[in-house]
Amino acid sequence: MEQNKKDLSVIDQDLPLKNRLPLALMEKIEGYPENRRRPVNKIVFKNEYFQLTYNTKNVSFAISSNGDLVYSAIPYDTGRNYIQRAAIQYLLHPGEIRQYIERHQSTLEKYLMLSIFQVTGHRVMEDSIEVSHAYQAILQNPLLEIQIAGRLMQHDETGPLSANLAGKFLFSENVKTGIAGYISEYLTFVIQLTNSLPLMIDGKVVTLLDKQDSLLISNGLTSHSEIDSAVSLLPQEVQTGIKQGLVAAENIPMTNTQPLLRSKYGDELANVRKNYVAHSVAPAEAEKYFKNIHSIENRHLINVVSDIHTKDKNLPFVNRHFNILAGDISDSHAVDKEIEGLYVIGGHELVDVLPETTDHSDKQWDKWRPFFNYEWFTTLLKNPDEAWYRLPTGDHPFYEVVKTALEPRFPKMKLLNNASLIYNNVRYIGLTIPVALTKRKQMQQRFILAALEKLLGEDTAIPTVIVSHAPLFNELSLLSESSSAYNKAYVCDEPKIEQLFQQYNIIGAIHGHHHIPASSRRFNKVQFAGKKIFVVCSIYSKVNTGFELMSLLNEQG
Repeated sequence: MEQNKKDLSVIDQDLPLKNRLPLALMEKIEGYPENRRRPVNKIVFKNEYFQLTYNTKNVSFAISSNGDLVYSAIPYDTGRNYIQRAAIQYLLHPGEIRQYIERHQSTLEKYLMLSIFQVTGHRVMEDSIEVSHAYQAILQNPLLEIQIAGRLMQHDETGPLSANLAGKFLFSENVKTGIAGYISEYLTFVIQLTNSLPLMIDGKVVTLLDKQDSLLISNGLTSHSEIDSAVSLLPQEVQTGIKQGLVAAENIPMTNTQPLLRSKYGDELANVRKNYVAHSVAPAEAEKYFKNIHSIENRHLINVVSDIHTKDKNLPFVNRHFNILAGDISDSHAVDKEIEGLYVIGGHELVDVLPETTDHSDKQWDKWRPFFNYEWFTTLLKNPDEAWYRLPTGDHPFYEVVKTALEPRFPKMKLLNNASLIYNNVRYIGLTIPVALTKRKQMQQRFILAALEKLLGEDTAIPTVIVSHAPLFNELSLLSESSSAYNKAYVCDEPKIEQLFQQYNIIGAIHGHHHIPASSRRFNKVQFAGKKIFVVCSIYSKVNTGFELMSLLNEQG
């Protein structure tokens, strides 16, 4: 017993925020000798093909496959997170996954028609017997059904797919990709993991549970999840692998669908990638061949959405309750006289409010003339992509003019340019942060501090949510460190901001900007200023017309 205490104390010294890790996780970390040589990514749990690691620096968990397991033989296959998400949802709601696929039947028939042409060179119609048989094959193979659900999620979020459709949609070709084996091993691991530790897995993010995380429990796989009916639908060899995985803690040989291993097929995979020709078509070009099967009506009571970038002058969704629009809503001078809620300014609003005429002598330009001598403004007129990081911080008079130009187009919205409003006993503070000014971080954070000091006032008790287009800083952002847009220097360096978060009842932050897909998760709970704060990033897509904030607010209540 004394020896165990000694070992755990060593781990205590290695791990920051150690008091937030349950003893069960501490003991797992201590049980892997290689962790003593790992200052950051500690192994928490592993089996033959996967491992869970804990990043002691950013206090996060991640599931990764070992170097031998191949997700897909399809080069540049970007669907893994979507397919893993579909796998988790299949365990939780197999009937809903089937319904999701059936609603997309017309979309699938187009994909299958194109897939058959890629394999045979013969064109068939969408209502042909060949397409019908290929569609039925999906419904008869749960591991392919999971993949198809994931591909359709990707289609709905990012636009139509085009490269190697046969490997993605035809059973005869899909069996060669190794994805079914990957899914079976992934399912085995996540079930084994959640039955061993108090964690929630949604297909990408792994979250440590506490007693108040009812929303997390309902949205992902945990030890509380009822999955017996879904497991019973899987192939028998997968069921056997899952049952074997639950018998012991780790490293049990599996007898399920064979995964694709680099140790056996490495040279072959390298040659395929070397000689691969994608034959991709841009999603915007293929979009016209697919119809949107999702309803545009959204009934969330407090609906969060951002980065719509509508190009047809209309918002592509309808919500008659309270909306939080976190910037970059229109690229076409959109108008909506009925939508209600609050709206913060993003980068694209700065261009979208400008007159459509290029004749600067026109009186429409009068309100903008005070800014003509600024280099950042002239650049904004000529090439907006070159102007974003030259913009002034959010306390500049320019943003008030932007606000007054937007208001007539959305008369029932409250435009918050460094202002606040109270709705249903929650205070929302809208800060104007169109972009992440990384190189001027200190200036940006001085602005944030001054704005918060002014707007928070004397009421320290009212629940408060801060809304901005770009995130305030990394600690309150959902952008992954693996993203090319991530900058590790964009952290909170102003201690007085953290002090305000401690002093006031700030319960959450909302942002957009980074176009994070829903498959990467639209909310998280993070530790900042000594307390747990929710972060929401809800980017528009056909499958995601907003995030229901009430669920998080109710947990706080």
